[in-house]
Amino acid sequence: MASTYILKCDDGSYYVGSTIDINKRQQEHQEGRSKFTKSRLPIVLVYKKDFKILSEARKEERKIKHWKSRKAVERLIKSANGPII
Repeated sequence: MASTYILKCDDGSYYVGSTIDINKRQQEHQEGRSKFTKSRLPIVLVYKKDFKILSEARKEERKIKHWKSRKAVERLIKSANGPII
């Protein structure tokens, strides 16, 4: 199982990524082993969508990153989870 995920950082920014092991990847972020999130801890997982294969998750990640709109990302999070921010 692969996942596309969005993390909300302590400074209010979002990190979009994809992985085959969401728990391991989230732990890596929490431990400061990701360049972007290292200085923005703590992080909170606010969105996750599962896929059968990693290439599908990566495709979704690229799509979200190309939006370049914070409001579009927040609409996605809200539509998937309700108001959790």
